[in-house]
Order: sequence, then structure tokens, then C-alpha cells
Amino acid sequence: MGKVYIIDVTNRDGVQTSRIGLSKLEKTIVNMYLNEVGVYQSEFGFPFTNHEVNYLNANLELAELGALKPIKLEGWIRAVAKDVETAYRLVPKIRHLNMSISTSDLMLEAKFGGKFSKEDIIKNMQAAVKLAYAKGAETVGVNAEDASRTELAFLVDFAHGAKAVGATRVRYCDTLGADDPATIYARLKTIAEKVKIDLETHCHNDLGMAVACSVMGAKGIIDGGQNAYINTTINGMGERAGNADLLATLLALKYSSGLKDKNMFPENIQLNKIWAFAKYASYAFGIPIPVNAVGVGDNAFAHESGIHADGALKNRRNYELYDYEELGRGEPELVESGRMITVGEYSGIKGFANVYGKLEVAFKDDAEAAKILELVRYANVHTQKPLTREELLFIAKYPEQARKIMTVTP
Repeated sequence: MGKVYIIDVTNRDGVQTSRIGLSKLEKTIVNMYLNEVGVYQSEFGFPFTNHEVNYLNANLELAELGALKPIKLEGWIRAVAKDVETAYRLVPKIRHLNMSISTSDLMLEAKFGGKFSKEDIIKNMQAAVKLAYAKGAETVGVNAEDASRTELAFLVDFAHGAKAVGATRVRYCDTLGADDPATIYARLKTIAEKVKIDLETHCHNDLGMAVACSVMGAKGIIDGGQNAYINTTINGMGERAGNADLLATLLALKYSSGLKDKNMFPENIQLNKIWAFAKYASYAFGIPIPVNAVGVGDNAFAHESGIHADGALKNRRNYELYDYEELGRGEPELVESGRMITVGEYSGIKGFANVYGKLEVAFKDDAEAAKILELVRYANVHTQKPLTREELLFIAKYPEQARKIMTVTP
């Protein structure tokens, strides 16, 4: 039986959300959290984009140092030779790529102006895959953009073409969130059976069904005899109405009636890290967690109705499907009263030492403290908000990588 893996795309699709974004330091902390949660792979950015280069190379250094292991760091590019060449010129140590190309008749006409036939699409994709492997890629996923509006027969041909040149997986992109759970199940099961290649689901939430489509698509892939890779984002961030939410997807695999006995919950996932991750992402993106968000919303475990409150007090399972402790919730949030000293771009050494002392970080001498303070000042300018505990600890532990991550040269 096939297995389910999570490929999180917060640092690629999530940061494409209109009117918001993450600093490179914040993207790095997202990768650190994804690694702690046990996510298989992070789509950590765009290796053909100049402003991403230092961040991407520094994160690959962190992987070599063991700070980002066992998670795989994968870059997103277009399935064209130019992007492959640029990616390996700018980020020579990148080993995992997902490359995207449009496949629907609508996009071939409206996006490409009819310049490419379906045969051209497959040939261009194959050339890019072969070039990536020649440059040193270890895995290459091929993305069929707008797959949910692409004829099934062509998706099968496209997947066969990808498999023929050694692609690791094919990503089925429900780019506009147009699919429904029954349809995506049937389509992915058919592709898995006919092509015998591992498949990914990439679902958007325009109709409110991103999680439902993701898990049922994954079931179709498993039932078709292949491994399933589900794309998610933390807090469901993403373009327009967002992507499949990481936590909701995991909980659906673990607790929904039709899936909980199918052994589809991914290996190595640590759900107790999710609460802290969701809170950090909310702070970093500057977007509050909705009160009714699955698992991490303020009302996720709140009961007001007399009947519900009484039932929950007698036995929480009456009105709670899973336990808040499983998600890492329940620990008190400590808020200092009275004097509070923070670290910012104009901080002095005394206040800085006070903050790091509370984090139980000691510096060997004043010179080292001054070096870290200067980086922290830059980080405050970089993020444009007070630094979190995780960010402060990261800078102290990996100062050289932090310096590179925060360096953007126009």
C-alpha cells in the first residue's frame, strides 16, 4: 500500500498571497518549524529569483549543518530550460525541484496565445527535466498547472511523458480550486493506475474544499497503487482563498470517518508542534488566526451552549473529536507585567544581554555579544517587527547563515 507524504508550500504559494509576505528570516523559521513538525519537504522558494538567492543558499547550508534535516528543501521553477540554467547558476547545491507548466486547453490558448501544442508542452517539460538531472538534481517533480480543467486523457499522456524522462512525481494542480472530492478522487486514481507514477495534490480553497479535495485525491492515488504527496500551507495561506491547511489536512487523515482506518496519516508527523507553528505564522504574516480555525482557533475547544458545556465536562469526547493537548495547546501563555525590555534596531548592549539572558543564552565575551546584537538590529529592520524567541535563538546559534539570509543586494 502506498504512503502519504506532506509537501508544504507556505514559502512558495503561501507568500504569494496578495498584500502580505514574509521576510527571508521568517521564511527560514517556517522551514525550521516544518522540520520539527516532521513535514517531508518544503517548497522553500524560487531559485531563479535574485532576491531569494542568499536565503536559499543559506538554508541549504543549514541543511548541511543538520539544522534542517531530515526535511527536503525543494525549489519551484517553470518547466523551461532557462529557469533550470538560472537555478543552478544561482543555487548550485539545490537537489530537489518542482517545475510547472500549464496543461489545460483554456490556458494553452488564453495564457500562451496558442503558441504551443499539447505535444510542445510535453516536449518542453521533458527537456527541462532532463536538463535538471544533468545539472545535479536528485528529484524532479513535474507540475500540471490547471490540471483540474485539463482533459483526463491529456493528463495521462503528460504523466507518461514525465515518467519517461525520470520525473519523480507529477503534481495535479487544482489551480482555481474548481475540483470536488469525488471528481479528484476518480481522476487521480485513474492516472495512478494508468501511469504508475507517484502523484501530488495541490488544491486551492476557492470553493472551500481544498482539504476535502486533498485528502480524497490522496486516497485516489493510494487506491491507484501509488504514493500520494499532499501540498499544504500553514494556516491555509495562499493565493486568493488559500491552499489546503496543513493542520486540517493532517487531522482529516487521522480522524475523519472514512480515512482514520486507512493508515494514511504520514509517518514522523509531530502534531504537538502545530500550535506554536500556527501562532508564529500568524505573527509573521500579520494575519490573525480565525476564531473558528480548525484546531488552533480560539473557539476550537470552547463550549458555551449549556448542553455542550455539560457534555464536554462529563466527557470531552462528547463534543471534542480530538484533544487540544495533542496539538501542543494548553500551556499557559506568559505575559510579563511591569517592566518589559525588547530588542529592536536601536537596542543597547545592556537591554540586549537582558533579553538573551532570559532565553538562557550566554556569550563567551563582549565581542561575541556585540556581533550578535548588530545582527539582531539588522533583523529588526529586516522583519519590521519585534523579534520572536525563535528568531533570537536562531540568530545566536547560526549568525553567519542569519547574516546571509538577511542580505539582499539589488
